[in-house]
Amino acid sequence: MKAIPLDIQEMVRQRRFSDGQALPLIIEPTYPDMNLTEWLKQQSEWVEKQLLQCGGILFRGFQVKKQVDFHQLVDAICSQPMTYKEGATPRTKISEKVYTSTEFPATQRIDLHNELSYVNTWPKKIWFCCIKNADKGGETPIADVRKVYQLINKKIIDTFKEKGWMLVRNFGDGFGLPWQRVFHTDLQHEVDAYGKENGISREWKDENRLRTTQVRPAIAIHPDTKESLWFNHIVFWHESSLEPRLRTMFHNEFGKDGLPFSTYYGDGTPIEDEVIDEIKKAYRQATITFKWEEGDVLMLDNMLVAHGRNPFEGERKVLVSMGEPVHRQGE
Repeated sequence: MKAIPLDIQEMVRQRRFSDGQALPLIIEPTYPDMNLTEWLKQQSEWVEKQLLQCGGILFRGFQVKKQVDFHQLVDAICSQPMTYKEGATPRTKISEKVYTSTEFPATQRIDLHNELSYVNTWPKKIWFCCIKNADKGGETPIADVRKVYQLINKKIIDTFKEKGWMLVRNFGDGFGLPWQRVFHTDLQHEVDAYGKENGISREWKDENRLRTTQVRPAIAIHPDTKESLWFNHIVFWHESSLEPRLRTMFHNEFGKDGLPFSTYYGDGTPIEDEVIDEIKKAYRQATITFKWEEGDVLMLDNMLVAHGRNPFEGERKVLVSMGEPVHRQGE
């Protein structure tokens, strides 16, 4: 096996997709058989520094071609993996550290979000690996939420700083994941204990139907950079983000209070559609999209960068791992 030089500049090439675009930093090997896992372990401090600056790094051209390669990578670099507790979308757990990406129909777009921003403990890092690229579409758009925060009207920011935001979820009505899968238990009293510990109100409508309510800050402070971040699921689950046909169907079937997910101001008052539109505009302005190549590994600081998924055609297989828990301060 060839000895790998220790000089970072000799080991890898660094570039961006375009001039003036900081996100993502693209790192490619200068040697065809270079081992990404070993390089990351050797250069972890340098990688961490780059990640805090740009928010996301795309490792391209390394030998991460199969599922087992990604497993070996995250086993080596993710010492504190996280489970998908309080998750909201269907995905398959492949191992203790690796999941499939969200298993929504290929025709549906997944809006930008920071993973588990509504939970009291969320992952600081998230890794994606493209095993099989779609024939068309299927990109993972990303956006620096430092920039999103700066683009949103200050009056909106100030309102959410004052009120926070509220998430209401309904389980057991035939849409979304069952509460048993979300909370990883079949026992109601364990859900109640978890809710009490994590500031989640519970209303048991019957044995299998549950409504939960939780109020969270809309703004987070990054533990390392101390920057203010737009860190929430406010737009993601606001009813205006539903397709008009689905919004009407859900209202007719369940009423406004019975939607699978709803977001409000932290005091429970409705968030105006025009406010959501303003926030969506900020996300759009900050969004960067690139085409996956098979073997790509995308490493994101989950607090600095939001991610989503574009609709696609053909087979697509992107794996996900998340770790390094961050705990909400004061809760």
